[in-house]
Amino acid sequence: MAVKILFLGPLQDLAGAGERMVDGPLDWNGLIEAVGLDVAAKLQSEKVNVACSGRLLPDKSTLAAQDGDEIALLPPVSGG
Repeated sequence: MAVKILFLGPLQDLAGAGERMVDGPLDWNGLIEAVGLDVAAKLQSEKVNVACSGRLLPDKSTLAAQDGDEIALLPPVSGG
């Protein structure tokens, strides 16, 4: 099994794809390594949130995704 990473908004452009499958389990350091340098730089920002299996993580460094989980990378949104 694997962990699915979803890249939303402008992170999709940086990643070059809307999603990526990686081997699980996956922690914060593994996520940073899996997403590439450009996305990893954005993830370090407090403005980008991380959800795992539909739950927003209050502290994204506590990520502990297991096989079959889905991680969503949520950039800030703008609107009017």
